[in-house]
Amino acid sequence: MVTEPRVLTAPEPRVRAALDGLPAGDLPAYVYDLTGLAAHAAAVRAALPPRVELYYAAKANPEPRVLAALAPYADGFEVASGGEVAHVAAALPAHPLAFGGPGKTPAEIGAALDRGVGRFHVESPHELRVLAHLSARRPGASGPVRVLLRFNPAVPEGLLASGALAMGGGPSPFGMDPGDTDAAIRMLTDGSHPRLELTGLHAHLASGLAAPELAAVAEAVAAAADALARRHGIALGELNLGGGMRVDYGDPGARFDWAAYGAVLARIAARHPGLVLRVEPGRALTAYCGWYVTEVLDVKHSRGAQFAVVRGGTHHLRTPATRGHDQPCAVLPVASWPHPWPRPEGGPGPVTFVGQLCTPKDVLARDVPVAGLRAGDRVAFALAGAYAWNISHHDFLMHPHPAVHFLDGPGSGP
Repeated sequence: MVTEPRVLTAPEPRVRAALDGLPAGDLPAYVYDLTGLAAHAAAVRAALPPRVELYYAAKANPEPRVLAALAPYADGFEVASGGEVAHVAAALPAHPLAFGGPGKTPAEIGAALDRGVGRFHVESPHELRVLAHLSARRPGASGPVRVLLRFNPAVPEGLLASGALAMGGGPSPFGMDPGDTDAAIRMLTDGSHPRLELTGLHAHLASGLAAPELAAVAEAVAAAADALARRHGIALGELNLGGGMRVDYGDPGARFDWAAYGAVLARIAARHPGLVLRVEPGRALTAYCGWYVTEVLDVKHSRGAQFAVVRGGTHHLRTPATRGHDQPCAVLPVASWPHPWPRPEGGPGPVTFVGQLCTPKDVLARDVPVAGLRAGDRVAFALAGAYAWNISHHDFLMHPHPAVHFLDGPGSGP
């Protein structure tokens, strides 16, 4: 689905100054506003009730300085591969980790156990058996291995329909259906695996939900978890509700309503006094702190349409191609033109921003209504702080990688 593009009038002055000040040789570049990120994370933390833990899903943006900026506000970090375990543990050695994700290999599980990872989100009975076997071979490890079973409960029809990605509520490779969840609980409570402790349940059913929809999902998951616990006669210590908070690329000024969502979580927590709730946002924490800034190489006119070819493209910023949307952007005019040949120009009117790749899919934003545009101008693409550079196909056509800059903090700035 293509969203209606909106040109930002400008980044805030502090960020705009940094983007304008980037050396031309540094373009394209990612710029991360760590001060803005910290302020946003603090506001999210303040909106959540005390008995709700905040974990950051590191897959959204694993830059070490981004992780460090989030560390004061996060109770821990969710990692989804052996590589992420090693990366986040090296960046933040004192912070709790929860190891999630499907298809964990025995080597990854063993390495995580050796590192003392505190929680495992187990996706299947087979994965549970592997974890039990490997943990039993480490009798000297301190304390039990805490297990949260990722389950796939039935939820009311249509509840996940507005999400960009559904990962549960129907047939899914993620988590366990009720029968497998029952079997996994019996494995953990029959005394045959004393090194493993059933700590709770985990459910991440969809991404891209607004606060009312995600709150309804949380209520449904909490009810399903309560029914499961009652059926087995067990007490759950933790319920991980996952992430899935919407980031609206069609309206960059809109934000997920954390206060409303936190109020619903407070009501769930009040009904279950012994239960710790946990949320794991990724994109909704870091998307707003990142900018991908580049320059216009050429302005082309084709059968009544205008195209701006920019340095870089979707091999640097894969998000619009993977999600099928137009990345919100702002044109930053540059007065100087250092070349002896004429300067291509376009506008006013709609312009489609494309990259340097030899494919018609290399589109960053379609029909952006610009007042004017010339080669040499800069374009800043917003909401580039999550699932952007780290998910892109970096080496296709072997173009140079973008520079990376951080605003604020020791040694920061372009």
